[in-house]
Amino acid sequence: KVIWTLLVTILGYASSLPVGDDSICTAEELAKYSIIFTGKWSQTAFPKQYPLYRPPAQWSSMLGVTHSSDYSMWKKNEYASNGVRDFAEKGEAWVLMKEIEEAGEKIQSVHGIFSAPAISSGTGQTSTELEAHSRHPLVSFVVRIVPSPDWFVGIDSLNLCEGDHWMEEVSVDLFPYDAGTDSGFTFSSPNFATIPQDTVTEITCSSPSHPANSFYYPKLKNLPPIAQVTMVKIKKNQLGLSAPYVNPPAKSNEVIDSISETPLDCEVSQWSSWGLCRGVCRKTGTKIRTRFVLLQPANNGMPCPNLDEETGCEPENCV
Repeated sequence: KVIWTLLVTILGYASSLPVGDDSICTAEELAKYSIIFTGKWSQTAFPKQYPLYRPPAQWSSMLGVTHSSDYSMWKKNEYASNGVRDFAEKGEAWVLMKEIEEAGEKIQSVHGIFSAPAISSGTGQTSTELEAHSRHPLVSFVVRIVPSPDWFVGIDSLNLCEGDHWMEEVSVDLFPYDAGTDSGFTFSSPNFATIPQDTVTEITCSSPSHPANSFYYPKLKNLPPIAQVTMVKIKKNQLGLSAPYVNPPAKSNEVIDSISETPLDCEVSQWSSWGLCRGVCRKTGTKIRTRFVLLQPANNGMPCPNLDEETGCEPENCV
C-alpha cells in the first residue's frame, strides 16, 4: 500500500510538469534578465515608402512570456492565433493575454508575462525585466510594426538555459514577419482580410515578390535587421539580491542610421500615349509623351531617367 501511494504521488507530480526538451535544464531554479529592444527602422536603412506621418514609423509595446515547450505564442509557417492576429493588426493585447493565461492555468506551461513600453519612432530603445524558471526557460515575444497591415517582429521559444547554467547574455537580430491575416502590401494599406488565413511568414527583400511591397528591395541579398533584442542576466550581489542593471545609453538616430544605407533606385510610371503632332503642314513636326516619378531615389540609388520624350511626325489635318 505504501509503494502504491508513493507511485501515485510521483505520477501525479510528474503529470503537472511541462514536457519537452527544456526539461533537461539543471541550472538554478530562477534567473532574472534585463531585456532591451532596439528599433533600427530608419529611413536610411528602409527608404522605400518610409512612413513619415499619419502615423509615422514606430513600434508598439512589447508583450512576451517565459514558458516551457508545451506553449507556443507564434511559430513561423504555422497559423497565428486570434490573439496574435489582433495584436499584429491592431495592437490589441486582450485576446492574446487571455490565451496566455489559459495556457498557464490548464497546462502550467507559462511562468511569467512581461511587457515593455512602446517606442514613438522607428529608432530607439525600450526595456523591461523578465524572470525565467528552470522548467520554463523559453522566451517568446511580439512587437507590432506601426503602421502596417499585420506585420511584427519577435522571438519564438528562445532557450535561455544551457544545461546546468543560464546564458549570461544573448543578442538576436530581428526581421519582419507577416501574420498571414491581412493582405496589404504596404505600410499604409487599408484593412483587407486574408481569406483563407495564411501562415506566419518572414518578409524578405524579395518575398512577397511584388514591386508594391514596402520591403521589396530586389538588389539586396538580405534585408538589414529592422530591430535587435538583447537579454542580459542580472547578477546577484552578496546578499542574494539582484544587483541593479543599468541600461546602456540609447543610441542616437544618427548612429543607427549609419549602420546600413540601403540604395533605392528611382521608379517611374509607364509612358503616356503620344500627344498631338505639332508643326507646319508638309514639314516634319514633333510629338511628345511623358511619364512621372513613382518613387524618388535614395542613398545613391539609380537616378530618375528623362520624364519626357520627343519624336518626329507628320502633322495631321493639313489642307
